[in-house]
Amino acid sequence: MPETLNGRQRILNYLKSNEISMTQLATMYGMNKQDVSDYLAGRKTTPAANKFIITLIKDFGLKYERK
Repeated sequence: MPETLNGRQRILNYLKSNEISMTQLATMYGMNKQDVSDYLAGRKTTPAANKFIITLIKDFGLKYERK
């Protein structure tokens, strides 16, 4: 499973700079707030979590660079 730390950090920075809360993000994607929080914190690293991270990177137009 690919490491998503870099991508998760970029997403968290984007959310903070654009004042988007976890609740708002969960609502935008029709998800449970706790799942969104777990995915972005790295507590859940399932294929669904990785897919969500990749979706956010693409949707927000963030550059993803592997380390």
